[in-house]
Amino acid sequence: MSACNPVVRVEPLTPQFAAAAHQWAQRLDLPEIQDAAEFALQIGADGLQLQLLEAQAPGPVRVDFVEGAAAHRRQFGGGSGQMIAKAVGVQPGIRPRVLDATAGLGRDAFVLATLGCEVSLIERQPLIAALLEDGLGRATGDAEVGAIAARMTLLKGNAIELMTQWQGEAPQVIYLDPMFPHRDKSALVKKEMRLFRPFVGDDMDAPALLAAALELASHRVVVKRPRKAPAIEGAKPGYSLEGKSSRYDIYPKKKLQG
Repeated sequence: MSACNPVVRVEPLTPQFAAAAHQWAQRLDLPEIQDAAEFALQIGADGLQLQLLEAQAPGPVRVDFVEGAAAHRRQFGGGSGQMIAKAVGVQPGIRPRVLDATAGLGRDAFVLATLGCEVSLIERQPLIAALLEDGLGRATGDAEVGAIAARMTLLKGNAIELMTQWQGEAPQVIYLDPMFPHRDKSALVKKEMRLFRPFVGDDMDAPALLAAALELASHRVVVKRPRKAPAIEGAKPGYSLEGKSSRYDIYPKKKLQG
């Protein structure tokens, strides 16, 4: 993985969140006062958010499973007809246990949990994991979304190490969406990529990630790629599902049963 280490400070958006900001700063080993910071991890009434500190910077990024894009997709996203659902093997009577080993902001994991899958999420970048933890915490307390959030379990750390040392029942499906040099023009992707690329870089260890996933998954591994991107180096996918901008490469091991 190629990434630099941007300077991040933690700050409360209003004085009543000073104690919470102090707790996050201690947990993440980040300064609370830092004039030269490039980013601010901010805490306020809407939870935790990451803000780029520069002129004409886009707005903050936060994880919100209750409102906004997640709510819209939950209500109007197409249910089990979505390509991601087909890719992981959601069918009548089949809701596989999924490990999303490259969780990011948790959007795909939330879609799968909405469809009824139990999903474990791995995120190795501590700031993104903090945003995820905060978003899941708020979702758990929501009357409508709480039951979905309860199907999501966050694990923090290096996915390759966690998969190699996995304890207990293996996930039936492992889902990977490694960082790739994105050329997606949508404003949302641009905003998030601009924020996260300095922290996460590109996943140069994607072949090792795929190998570890193939070793652990009991039924299949699914890799999301930009539509025209090459498959990850290593084992060849059994088949692919292609959409307008993305493609799902599927590595089947065993048939999913109801």
